[in-house]
Amino acid sequence: MSPIEKGSPYGEAGAPLPAGGVVVGSDAEARAVLEAARRENRPYPPLQLTGGDLCRTLGGPAGGDVSFSVDLGEVLIDGRLCLFVAHLVARTRLWGFAFVAMNAQWLGGWNLGPRAHPGDGLLDTYSAALSAGERLQVRRRLPHGAHLPHPGIKEQRTAAISVELPRALPVVLDGSVAGVARSLALRVEPDALTVVV
Repeated sequence: MSPIEKGSPYGEAGAPLPAGGVVVGSDAEARAVLEAARRENRPYPPLQLTGGDLCRTLGGPAGGDVSFSVDLGEVLIDGRLCLFVAHLVARTRLWGFAFVAMNAQWLGGWNLGPRAHPGDGLLDTYSAALSAGERLQVRRRLPHGAHLPHPGIKEQRTAAISVELPRALPVVLDGSVAGVARSLALRVEPDALTVVV
C-alpha cells in the first residue's frame, strides 16, 4: 500500500479484527505487543485499539469494525532500536526544551500534532525552546491545536530525521520512558500495521 493522499478515503468499514489479532487499551500496550513481536522475529499482529492517542486520532474507540493501515515510528536510543505507534517526547522537566515526533494527532488532552496523520508515511516533528511566558501561551492553545505556527517551534514533516538534543534527556515513547539519550535517529515505516478501531 502507498501512504494516504490528501482527500483520499481512509479506513475500511466492516473489517473486524482478523484472527491472531491482539486487543490493546493504550498506546503503551500496543508498543509492548509490537516490541515483543520484533524481538521474537514474528510479523506484527493486527491490533484492535480500545484506547490511547492513536485510537483517538482514528476516531475511536468505536465499534471495532473499521480497519486502518498505519505507519510505525522507529527510533535509535543509544544504539537500541525502539518502536512507537503514537508519539515520541524528549523534554526538560518544565518543557523549556522539547523535541516531539507525532504519528498521531493527540498527546493526552493536547492536539499537539494537528496535521499529523498515521497513514501519510511521515512523522510530524516539533523542536521548541520556549521561555516561561511562551510556554503558558502555547499550553493554553494546545487542546485546540492552535499553538502553530509559533516562532519558537520548528516544525518538520519527514520520513526520517536525526536530532541532537541540548543534553541527555529521557525519551518517552507512547507514554513510557524508553531510555535517556543525547542524540536520536528516527524514521517511519509506512503502512507497517493493521489496526482496528
